[in-house]
Amino acid sequence: MAPDRLPVRPCPHRDWWRGAVCYQIYPRSFLDTTGTGTGDLNGITAKIDYLAGLGVKALWISPFLQSPQEDYGYDISDYRAIDPLFGTMADFENLLATAHKAGLKIIMDMVLSHTSDRHPWFMESKQDAQNPKADWYVWANPKPDGSPPNNWISVFGGSAWQYHPGRGQYYLHNFLKQQPDLNYHNPAVRAEMLDICRFWLDKGIDGLRLDVINFCYHDASLRDNPPRSDGGAATQLEFPDAYSMQRHIHDKSRPENLVFIEDIRALLDAYPAVFALAEIGDDEAVKTAGLYTRNEKRLHTAYSFEMMTNKGALPPPAFFREKIEAQQAQERHSWPSWAFSNHDVVRAASRWSGDDYGHDPRISRLLPALLASLRGTVFLYQGEELGLPEAEIPHDALQDPWGKYLWPKWQGRDGCRTPMPWDGAAKNAGFSAAERTWLPVAQSHGGLGVAAQERDTDSTLHAVRRFLRWRATQESLQYGNIVFLDGVPDSVLAFRRGVVEESTMCAFNLSGAAQQVRLDGALEFAGNGATHAQGVLALPAYGYAFLKPAPSP
Repeated sequence: MAPDRLPVRPCPHRDWWRGAVCYQIYPRSFLDTTGTGTGDLNGITAKIDYLAGLGVKALWISPFLQSPQEDYGYDISDYRAIDPLFGTMADFENLLATAHKAGLKIIMDMVLSHTSDRHPWFMESKQDAQNPKADWYVWANPKPDGSPPNNWISVFGGSAWQYHPGRGQYYLHNFLKQQPDLNYHNPAVRAEMLDICRFWLDKGIDGLRLDVINFCYHDASLRDNPPRSDGGAATQLEFPDAYSMQRHIHDKSRPENLVFIEDIRALLDAYPAVFALAEIGDDEAVKTAGLYTRNEKRLHTAYSFEMMTNKGALPPPAFFREKIEAQQAQERHSWPSWAFSNHDVVRAASRWSGDDYGHDPRISRLLPALLASLRGTVFLYQGEELGLPEAEIPHDALQDPWGKYLWPKWQGRDGCRTPMPWDGAAKNAGFSAAERTWLPVAQSHGGLGVAAQERDTDSTLHAVRRFLRWRATQESLQYGNIVFLDGVPDSVLAFRRGVVEESTMCAFNLSGAAQQVRLDGALEFAGNGATHAQGVLALPAYGYAFLKPAPSP
């Protein structure tokens, strides 16, 4: 059998997630139905027909559990309660039922590595070293001079340790000081977090997106991280970043964590047709993702920031090819997930257009097609189907604590989190009837609203819909293997996706200059003006096309 062919098709019921196109919803910014200026669960329910019409299979919903919102839901204070900001448990159950009726799966964002400092567990733990929750978090004594136990750094800047005078000890927080890390060396913590997952699986959710799941365990000996010698890990920051000056071998991605993720998989296997998506933030993200998904005892798929960096022009083909081939060189059974944008990074439409807050509509149409053609499960971020650029946020409107810390070097993550523009002619672009929204509606998004794009059949929205509907008929693009094609122009990314007896050749011009590629076959789908005649594929700037190979003689 050819190396780019799969011997069997995945089970469509059990393995629905394999090769699926999923859509990430940031609920604070999706649709406000209560006039608070903040989106809610009923807002998602109200747009189920729109979402189903895009041609996506599942919705990943960012956190909506009870939280003080210091990190906008990623600091949970009650894992079994809906935050009133977003609605009620009945609202969630209605959303779940409505989505399922429309054929959409629901993936829930689960934050297991840390809690809010206002969680009852932490409120008890911080009292003293003898209470029942004393060992539920990572506590350590100061050094003799009163300084932190080691050199670990928080992702959000500064020491990863916060001193608490009540215990006379430091506690670990890999993120904000309001997000203390749980102690997974304690069996009671592991058991409770698995039970929380069981609670939501019993509700009928279809998957778990496991936030920073490789951060759960820490080195019990609290050894210092060594320095990096290569200038630091690649991030979206364009200035010195202290976190990236260390090799993070003791504060995350610990080998002990592999046992815990096998416990998660064992729990998931007790439920039909559910899956787990691991978010991996690591110095060696591709390698770690391979370890976390290496076999059927571990997680189903993993997601990293490998394709959410490199600000500037659209990257060359080598950028994508190297990352995909690196992933394929890992574990044989590992199935990847890919995204170009999410709620933590600058939107790809701006990041890869060479314009901080602008976009090129041709690139905005190309990117979803490219993403959904890669081997793996696909995650589109809300607004990508509209080609939304990054929004510029005034300093006095910033909400992101990381952005406030980094200002004026970077505005943080707020620029990708602004309200969804439903109708540019309506108040707050149709997002909310409130006088003030939690983040300002981006003026640059007004002409890109859903209503305007619905009326324009040449819009990015229509282009993405047409492609995703066509892709849904192509088995090779959903779960076929990938083989890159050589002998094409330097600015063209070309590959073949194949499964059983079906294969598709895909070609993307990643430059602003027209290119020609000699490819035999029948043109099946084209974008941005691509054409094919007499064995020559003509790709205008940012053009893309899909061909079926000519039958063998």
